[in-house]
Amino acid sequence: MPANTMKAIRIHHFGGPEVMRHEEVPVPEVGPGEVLVRVSAVGVNPPDWYMREGMPGVPREMLPPMSLPIILGTDVSGVVEAVAGDVEGFKEGEEVFGLVRFPTSLQGSAYAEYVTVPASDLAHKPAGIEHLHAAGAAMSGLTAWQFLVELGHDHPSPFQAEQHRPVRIDSGTTVLVNGAAGGVGHFAVQLAKWKGAHVIAVASGEHEEFLRELGADQFIDYTKNRPEEAARDVDLVVDTVGGPHSGRFLRTLKRGGALFPVYLADFDPEEVAERAVVVSSTQVRSDGRQLEQLAGLIEAGTVRVAVDSTFPLADARQAHERAAQGHIRGKIVLTVR
Repeated sequence: MPANTMKAIRIHHFGGPEVMRHEEVPVPEVGPGEVLVRVSAVGVNPPDWYMREGMPGVPREMLPPMSLPIILGTDVSGVVEAVAGDVEGFKEGEEVFGLVRFPTSLQGSAYAEYVTVPASDLAHKPAGIEHLHAAGAAMSGLTAWQFLVELGHDHPSPFQAEQHRPVRIDSGTTVLVNGAAGGVGHFAVQLAKWKGAHVIAVASGEHEEFLRELGADQFIDYTKNRPEEAARDVDLVVDTVGGPHSGRFLRTLKRGGALFPVYLADFDPEEVAERAVVVSSTQVRSDGRQLEQLAGLIEAGTVRVAVDSTFPLADARQAHERAAQGHIRGKIVLTVR
């Protein structure tokens, strides 16, 4: 068993990367239905810095519980240290990875040497890859999976009244991925290709070779060409960027096509109706069963996890500063052991 204390990254007030502190804190105790994981690596995700900043701009009714001080982080890969008596399927010494308690809590407490995780959030780490790659797979991989392959739950979406439903993807489908080199984007490219689609990747020119290696059939450098002018008759657009310009991708869709914004996006409902297309979004949720399926694809080499950069846990501030620079290829990961 571990010692009584561990190192973790905590925030005591909201703000920029400088508010994160590398501190000594108690090791959490495993509770019913939980697994204690000795952390090897932690994936860095947008909700981490949203939480660090205090979720500015999010309506109060949509905020998860936030009680300072907070240990940040939800993506974890490591080794099972202890298992609650009511947990089946995991045992001490096994390598696991998972998305911790998301979105019910944005403070999954993964930026630490140990973390307790609901067993239902965990999967066995794919053999043949390092913990740093597994840690980068959970949130981004599950996001792409739940948008494109299987939603896997019936929780209402905070973004829309209708339930999100992935569309059929096969060899006759054209899928455009905007922000294709990023965390969610590079998984979306690979999963769409796995399903047989013709994949169009949109990113800056420096990422073209990388995305073609992942399976992209066509590449659009958004710094030189407007995607809404370069692509036509697309069946599905996965927009991992969102924001005020997402609506331009409606022009790339054929009638009956779909636009899936991963982040909040602006679009004209009248234009959506006029073009006879669908705009649908969802909120990723922890799901160990789906992660086991994704792990199988990673283990087989069908899907790979790209790592942009790594930082020791103590240097989490620098990791968040790297994230703020943008133009990330794959995932930023904190190494713990």
